Amino acid sequence: MAEHSSIEWTDATWNPVRGCTKISPGCKHCYAETFAERFRGVPGHPYEQGFDLRLVPEKLVEPLRWSRPRMIFVNSMSDLFHEGVPNEYILTVADVMRAANWHTYQVLTKRADRLHNLLRTTLRTHATLPHTWWGVSVEDQRHGVPRIDELRATPAAVRFLSIEPLLEDLGTIDLSGIHWVIVGGESGPGARPMNAAWVESLRDQCAAANVPFFFKQWGGVQKKKTGRSLDGRTYDHQPVRITEIPLWTHRKPEILRLCQIRIDCGAVTHEFLCSQPAFRVVQAARGYGDLSHDQQPRSPAWANSGQRKRERSRGHNGTRSQGPHR
Repeated sequence: MAEHSSIEWTDATWNPVRGCTKISPGCKHCYAETFAERFRGVPGHPYEQGFDLRLVPEKLVEPLRWSRPRMIFVNSMSDLFHEGVPNEYILTVADVMRAANWHTYQVLTKRADRLHNLLRTTLRTHATLPHTWWGVSVEDQRHGVPRIDELRATPAAVRFLSIEPLLEDLGTIDLSGIHWVIVGGESGPGARPMNAAWVESLRDQCAAANVPFFFKQWGGVQKKKTGRSLDGRTYDHQPVRITEIPLWTHRKPEILRLCQIRIDCGAVTHEFLCSQPAFRVVQAARGYGDLSHDQQPRSPAWANSGQRKRERSRGHNGTRSQGPHR
């Protein structure tokens, strides 16, 4: 999990799943894929497998280690509702969010049909938690707008739309049952342009429906130059956060022992050992990989390359080598 995120509408990111596949025009210039593929084949790197879909169960209970409340974007590098992610794994992710309820979670997907089905069945009790926000991506009228109806039909306590990248005028959209709207243009190489009139229309519709409006960026090849000001001001409105205060602080370690959480699913059992605070994976199965954390993790090869270079430049006595005498 990244403690600090550069994404304007969140505080941190948490990725118990990595990788994804394209399903609609909004995926064409995926920033996550571009980032991950840079490291394909780099031994020991988290994205050694590039943007291939991969479960990362060792990341599951990381939110439990953070005592300060944060806004957490869930799976910024994937889609939790991807067809390759088992239902029981999604349920485990939701169980962690329910347990670490001092954070606010933002779950965003383009697989609105699966979100709709699970929030009405397996995840029904999780859907109604006020600190977990469920959202869909909307990029155009054909693929994006129908996702709004799928989201609206769920029992989610907080529903939001990420209208990014906005690729065309969406016209008038139904915002009933929607609690937050984020709008932004595409950024990076090949970014498709966004018309100001499209953004202004959405802003005005949100104002009329009393829905918080967040304008993220104009985008473009150099998004820092285009900025995020709309008609001379920024729009940073969000729903009110409702969270619980964690039961522990770093100054009172004895309180840590009061909170012990065990999360079970058919594939893996996780036990949160609050005396650290830390967690230990007790059992792993069904191909999720070896999750033993009894030993101290070693730094990956790619992280130590600079240190090895520095060591090679020094002699055996710790002084810098002067090279061969001429």
